[in-house]
Amino acid sequence: MELTHISALESKHAGLERRIAEERARPAPNDALLKELKRRKLRIKEELAHVQQVH
Repeated sequence: MELTHISALESKHAGLERRIAEERARPAPNDALLKELKRRKLRIKEELAHVQQVH
């Protein structure tokens, strides 16, 4: 179960990285959206670190 959870978190993290890169590439990036995406990415990164530490 833990490995599935870790894989899911890694997948979400990668997806957010792609969305951030796509938004940054736009001619007029939405700063509020970028801030929210980065916040979510950080939360996932922290959860991933915690799960890996416990596992």
